[in-house]
Amino acid sequence: MSRAEAFRALHLHRVAGDPLVLPGPWDAASARAFAAAGFPALATPSAGIAASLGYADGQTPADEMFAAVTRITRAVNVPVSADVEDGYGLAPAELVERLLAAGAVGCNLEDSAGGVLKDPHAHAEFLAGVRAAAGDRLFLNARVDVFVHGDGDPERAIERAALYHAAGADCVYPILAPAAVLPLLRSGMEGPLNALARLDGDGPSPAALGGLGATRVTFGPGLQLRATAALREIADGLRP
Repeated sequence: MSRAEAFRALHLHRVAGDPLVLPGPWDAASARAFAAAGFPALATPSAGIAASLGYADGQTPADEMFAAVTRITRAVNVPVSADVEDGYGLAPAELVERLLAAGAVGCNLEDSAGGVLKDPHAHAEFLAGVRAAAGDRLFLNARVDVFVHGDGDPERAIERAALYHAAGADCVYPILAPAAVLPLLRSGMEGPLNALARLDGDGPSPAALGGLGATRVTFGPGLQLRATAALREIADGLRP
């Protein structure tokens, strides 16, 4: 079984309360730490990688992002999905080629650019092109940005998700959807559903998100931010 097949299989037959939990490494060292902890797969956060490279979120040049993903995939023996923002303006075939060359088994693709939602039909066509170029070699996670850059209407999110699923997306990711809305989204969306877990103690645990309908749980840059905060505390303790 290929890594892509193994990654896809991890999303199947999940039961309520037992989502696939995917930590987000921002460099090779963090990837090794998560793999050593026993996680079966990882999912890079673009914001976390941006911070590790000295860029603001959304400002990482494509070449540097793919290079960072390559270092992460080479460091571990578990499947790695890559957050590649909105695709960096690459044509579907080139985007797929670069993801595969980086060793990724999947990708996140956002349906917004510059804080503005894209036309969902045009974005669905782009996703269909990615699916056609990738075949079954990549697991395609389509981010739905209605709750971060739109009006937060769950029905709008469901409509966009349906277009993306029909275009070949394996999973949909209504990022920042309120936990209370997840059961409604689950009932209206086909296929696996990705939810974002918060690490500030104010949101549900990954298991609770699974009970609300999430098939898989990711953390965005949350783990990188927590690690940075811990390092800052260590650094403060080193001062005379």
